[in-house]
Amino acid sequence: MLKQISPVTNQPDSYLRGTIHKVMSASVNIEICAGSVESAIAARQGGAHRIELCTALSVGGLTPSQGMIEYVKNILKTETFVLIRPRHGDFNYSRAEFEIMKSDIFAAKVKGADGIVVGMINTDGTVDTCRMKEIVEMAGSMQVTFHRAFDMTRDPYEALETIIGLGCHRILTSGQAASAMDGATVIARLVAQAGKRIVIMPGGGINAQNLSTLHQLTGATEFHTSASSPVYSRMRFRKEGVAMGIADSDEYSLLQTDKEKVAEICNIARTLF
Repeated sequence: MLKQISPVTNQPDSYLRGTIHKVMSASVNIEICAGSVESAIAARQGGAHRIELCTALSVGGLTPSQGMIEYVKNILKTETFVLIRPRHGDFNYSRAEFEIMKSDIFAAKVKGADGIVVGMINTDGTVDTCRMKEIVEMAGSMQVTFHRAFDMTRDPYEALETIIGLGCHRILTSGQAASAMDGATVIARLVAQAGKRIVIMPGGGINAQNLSTLHQLTGATEFHTSASSPVYSRMRFRKEGVAMGIADSDEYSLLQTDKEKVAEICNIARTLF
């Protein structure tokens, strides 16, 4: 069983609770997409309302390990939604991949996740209702966010109604555009169409500089961002010319959630009504 020790100070968790920014309680909430445990720590320290936990953000995010889920829930004690995505690429999955996704949902539930983030579409660009129904039923008391697979559907307004019918709690979307700012008009239409039936949560390029504008343009009350900054390796010896995956990638730097950026965007969110 994991001990209740601060991941930052090696002190009891009560010490960490005394050092973080107050978690948001206003009507506009911020979800931080945390692609590592260090990013999850920064999200909590910055006062995020909720964490979407994943790995491999460079390919859009993949399912995190059970150990990572347990750490975030038991040590950080933050509302945590777990990304269920077995591979990068499109969102039309094989039978074997679907079985893995169901196993990952079960594991997330056992580890105490508050929700899951998932999406599946058919080859014709419509929502895969058969499999999504099974997933929503399996989630039980966990909330279900339909992720940015939504942005790959053929008709966002048709997909919205389908997802509402499935019983999902929210949709993460950039408005089927490269960024939420670019898709603000579509997002606003989705918010109006959805009403109080489901939460429309913009995501994609959101930061402290555009949050207020997006809130005004779309009327959304939940926003999704990684709030990240580059972090450079502590390694003194560096092996040049070797990449562990993506060609020409830098193995000695990565993007991680920045607690100061989280705090800044959360502070702005508290002023929005």
